[in-house]
Amino acid sequence: MSRVQLALRVGDLPGSVGFYTKLFGTEPAKLRPGYANFAIAEPALKLVLLEGEPGQATVLDHLGIEVESTDRVDEAARRLTGTGLETLTEDSTTCCYAVQDKVWVHGPGQEPWEVYTVKADSRTFGADACCSDAGEDALSRPADPQG
Repeated sequence: MSRVQLALRVGDLPGSVGFYTKLFGTEPAKLRPGYANFAIAEPALKLVLLEGEPGQATVLDHLGIEVESTDRVDEAARRLTGTGLETLTEDSTTCCYAVQDKVWVHGPGQEPWEVYTVKADSRTFGADACCSDAGEDALSRPADPQG
């Protein structure tokens, strides 16, 4: 099953967790310092909350499509590159408390999209830039040297 991901940068993480728990009628699937995600079955959505500056208005951080396997990520990378889009592939990168394979692409308004699969859980958030600058310049970031 694939599902759309919506990652929001929020100024009040506990308040946002409380709100989205009520809105979707489910507890977070993962709750860590500065981070929460909800794996919502209906509608099929992965909602990610990233802690921003206290008091800031909620803003879009990035969008994504979670897929079942690395093979599906690779298929998406080939398809996107084949259509002439600039992509950035990250293999076995640690981001958002998970080890992931992913490919990044920007939409026409520079909105960052990732197609990704979660390979394993992680005790650490990951590289400082894994999500925090996805909206600014994800395609110009160097690939993870450990990937």
